[in-house]
Amino acid sequence: MSDDTIRLVTIGRIVRRRLRLLALVALVGALAGYGVSALFPPRYTTSASVLLPGTWEERELLTQTEVATSSVVVDRAAAKLGWAGVSGSDLRDRVGAKATDGNIIKISGTAESPERAQRLSDQVAGEFVSYATRIAKDTADPGAAEELAALQKSVRDTSRRISELADSTDPGDTVESVQTRTELEKLRTALREAITTIKQADPADDEAKNMVVMGAAARPAGEAPPTRTQLVAGGALLFFLVAVLGHLTAARMSRRLRGEAEITAALGSALLGTVDVPVERGALRTPGRGPAVLLRRLLGTDVRWDIPAPQTSGDEASRRIRYRRVCSRLRERLPAPQRLLAVFPDGDEIARRAAGQLVAEAGKDPGLRAVAVPVSRPMVPDRGHEAGALVVVSAGHWTAAELAGLAEACADAKHAVVGVVLAGPVRAVRPAGRSRGAAAPALESLDGERDEATGVTG
Repeated sequence: MSDDTIRLVTIGRIVRRRLRLLALVALVGALAGYGVSALFPPRYTTSASVLLPGTWEERELLTQTEVATSSVVVDRAAAKLGWAGVSGSDLRDRVGAKATDGNIIKISGTAESPERAQRLSDQVAGEFVSYATRIAKDTADPGAAEELAALQKSVRDTSRRISELADSTDPGDTVESVQTRTELEKLRTALREAITTIKQADPADDEAKNMVVMGAAARPAGEAPPTRTQLVAGGALLFFLVAVLGHLTAARMSRRLRGEAEITAALGSALLGTVDVPVERGALRTPGRGPAVLLRRLLGTDVRWDIPAPQTSGDEASRRIRYRRVCSRLRERLPAPQRLLAVFPDGDEIARRAAGQLVAEAGKDPGLRAVAVPVSRPMVPDRGHEAGALVVVSAGHWTAAELAGLAEACADAKHAVVGVVLAGPVRAVRPAGRSRGAAAPALESLDGERDEATGVTG
């Protein structure tokens, strides 16, 4: 699997065969998330809106958001709130501000209760408006204000003088008097417009002084993220994903051989064929007893997940044909009838059963004797009546080094490896009309015959 592409079917196989383990890991992650939530008390967040009338550029709005969260504003809010053990520096991380469309600045506050969050947002918004207004007053030019006031007084005096001249003008209907009164009225209108323009430019009417808080902040109805539920769900999901990634990483780093070419190259011989071994549902579980084995069975880790599920095979006759073909190819490779060792790794149950079936099918030509060889310290019987070795293995269980050690053990015993047989588990099709109870004795007698033929007990 180290060179295979990870597909969804691989993820699905992990989930199916490791469901109990993944559920336990997810439960541990949920408990870890709950523990993290207990370390951090729940927080509540709400916001108050401040309207800035007039026209504001984007950089000016950004400046106002910085002012809203400045230390001066937050320290004043902390002093007004008077919460025990809470200073302005403590509140600085709980206050935020951002500019939205419509020249509105939203000032948010976070606290350990909905009431405190609401009070914090309202207090900071009020202090921001007060501080921004005071800044506008302090930064106004006193000289410009005095000049503007003098100009307003001069305009008012001129307007009054125009009114007096209009009253003293000849009220007759002569052309000159009508023109005079018309010109004076135009001048009076121009002065009124000038007065309006001056009032609009008055620093006392600066936009900053017209900031207004748009109502009290809403009391939050729920916790601010991450909530306890989110932490629990996030912990469970994180541990679940880590467990799945761990399975994929272990499978990619696995050196167990699965391909026919890799196995035959490690053994240094040619492939004679593949044979099928019928297995029941629990036949691929790890044998043994004890607490560790029981725990693995409870978690479902006693069955390899990275081995494809056994495919459904044909009947007994079709399976025996495969064994006979292997025996026929073996006869063709031998110069004369002779006896051979059917060597299989100790602990490989599929290979053990395949070797027993080969012994039964081969008969006396060639004569086979099945021998289990421990992989940790391989030892093959010395050459006697046997003139070679036939290696029977199952794919996906052994590394190249282990199979090479098996071949070296055969060479040390002066047994040439004449061929390799790959054994694979299949799901047998039970003939119609036969119950499970009727098939069990036949399977047991077949196993007993194979055990007797191999000469291997246990």
